[in-house]
Amino acid sequence: MRRLKFLLRPGWVVLALIVAGFAYLCFTVLAPWQLGKNASTEERNQRIADSVEADQVALATLFDDGRPVQDSEWHRISAVGSYLPDSDLLVRLRSIDAAPAYEVLTPFQLSDGRTIIVNRGYVRPVQGTQAPPIEPAPAGEQTLEGRIRMSEGAFADKEPFIENGRTQVYSIDVPQIEAFTGAELMDAYIQLEPDQPGGLGTIPLPQLDAGPYLSYGLQWLAFGIMAPLGLAYFVRAEWLERRKEKAKATSGSDSKPDDPQKPGNVQEPGASEPSSVSTSTTSGESAPAPTLTATQTKLADRYGKRR
Repeated sequence: MRRLKFLLRPGWVVLALIVAGFAYLCFTVLAPWQLGKNASTEERNQRIADSVEADQVALATLFDDGRPVQDSEWHRISAVGSYLPDSDLLVRLRSIDAAPAYEVLTPFQLSDGRTIIVNRGYVRPVQGTQAPPIEPAPAGEQTLEGRIRMSEGAFADKEPFIENGRTQVYSIDVPQIEAFTGAELMDAYIQLEPDQPGGLGTIPLPQLDAGPYLSYGLQWLAFGIMAPLGLAYFVRAEWLERRKEKAKATSGSDSKPDDPQKPGNVQEPGASEPSSVSTSTTSGESAPAPTLTATQTKLADRYGKRR
């Protein structure tokens, strides 16, 4: 543990907290968000695919006390009634076939007296964002074929408003439209099939493609795993580097020459190495010659060099 004390430095602590927070968000927020969208998209696609082969049913069979029954969205339905005159609404900021559009909503009174919103289709804006003249819905009793759709929900900061005599909304949210117009509406709407009475530009069905949500969710999971592993890699690299520096410092101190001040290496000031040469004293007298050993004496006598 003592070798990893550097992890307690403020910089490492902050980095560890950031990595831990990022990993937590990946596993609890970001990945579930994308995987949830993938699941809901797959469920929607399956309902649309099933509705293509399913038989058309009367609208009333999909409602219970004015509310749609569970899993009824995208069912093919038929409805009998009449459009309410001069009651069109426009849905702003729509895109149909990659081009700007307004969707046209018109209340439709059923033969049993209840009223439901009908999405008649779309029109293209003119002169920038100005809505064009809209063909009025036909009068009298009509039989419509379409698909049941649920409310989209309202934007918190986008309230309905009236412009050029037409009510405009930002989403198809039945409770918001009901509150703004004062009409009592069923909590769903009908999206018309092609070639229906009062129909305008046909809104195409969504592509039966789950989209990139699954791959995005898996990527967030991978990021949540990689972030702690990356931190562990850098911690290990830093620890190895510190060990290497410590080893260099230790080996450098072991290879220093002996200190002359250490015990046993003390040399008197002015002292010099012993010499076999005789030196002179301060009085001018010669110092006695070094004493020869017995072997040196015999060798000197043998070669006549003793003096």
